[in-house]
Amino acid sequence: QVQLVESGGGLVQVGGSLRLSCVASGNMFSNYVMGWFRQAPGLEREFVASISKIGGTSYVVGPVRDRFTISRDNAKSTLYLQMDSLKPEDTAVYYCAASARGGSSSREYDVWGQGTQVTVSS
Repeated sequence: QVQLVESGGGLVQVGGSLRLSCVASGNMFSNYVMGWFRQAPGLEREFVASISKIGGTSYVVGPVRDRFTISRDNAKSTLYLQMDSLKPEDTAVYYCAASARGGSSSREYDVWGQGTQVTVSS
C-alpha cells in the first residue's frame, strides 16, 4: 500500500496559480487511480479530479474544469494538480487519494494524504 504526501499549497492572490504535488512512497503508484479532493471549512470533502492508472484518462469537475489540470508522472510516483486563475472559493485543504477502482466518491479511495492548505486572498 502506498503512502501519500502532498505539497505545494500556500497563500496566493486571486487570479494566481499553484501546482500541488503528491508523492507516493513504494513502487505501486501505477496500480492506482489517483484523485484530488478538497474540503473547505464547514463543508464536506468534495471531489475535484481523477486520473487513470497510466494517465490516459482524466476527469475534472465542471466548476473548475477550465482552470484546473490533473496529471501524473509514474516514473516519479507523483501526482499533480495545476490550478490557475484561482478564486477565493478555491480556498480549502486539498487531499490526494489513491483508489484501486477510481470514481468521484471518497468512499472509493483507500489511501489518503495529510492534505495541503490552499488559501486564495482577495
